[in-house]
Amino acid sequence: MADVKSFAPHLEKYYARRAGEYEKIYEKPERQAELAWLRERIPRAVEGRKVLEVACGTGYWTQFLAKKARAVYACDINEPVLEIAREKGLPPSVHFFKADAVTLEGVPTGCNAAFAGFWWSHVKKADLAKFVERLATRLEPGATVVILDNQFHEQSSTPLSRRDAEGNTYQVRKLANGDEYEILKNFPTPEELTEAVRGVAREATLETLQYYWLLHFTLK
Repeated sequence: MADVKSFAPHLEKYYARRAGEYEKIYEKPERQAELAWLRERIPRAVEGRKVLEVACGTGYWTQFLAKKARAVYACDINEPVLEIAREKGLPPSVHFFKADAVTLEGVPTGCNAAFAGFWWSHVKKADLAKFVERLATRLEPGATVVILDNQFHEQSSTPLSRRDAEGNTYQVRKLANGDEYEILKNFPTPEELTEAVRGVAREATLETLQYYWLLHFTLK
């Protein structure tokens, strides 16, 4: 994941340490039907396009984007997760590189689509509109943007540990070695999502599932 020291302490370190066990989250039995649908739905949304993938992690979603996209430029701040992503043996149309998902410095311009999976929830609410505006400047006018993240589900999600004065929520995550990290993890309302993209989106569609939400919008 990207360097978010100004947003949530320990997030970069947590995802670096979690690299080897990151994809276990996709093994939850109750989520398999929705994940199967998303693995089909998301690539179709960017078919034939040059895609900038923000905070690609271990490349789990990159491998599905690559099936339909013209090219994928997938970035992350953490080398341990990028090493795993590169080992997936994806086609030459996929390019992995190190870049910060907060500043987006060094990411290529000229892409006409973007995808961010499970990154939105790690950005503080007060900074979301700024993130969206920064992303829009890296893309072509009329680009397609697809955002995937979690719905909170009491029986399946990690419990919330606290809520701060600005309304941001947090979870305590435990790694296989026993290390614990308190991580920023927001679960936005449809109204909050609409407001965050209002300044850059020509049109937006929100698809809500039991465990996930998928926001698809077109830049002005």
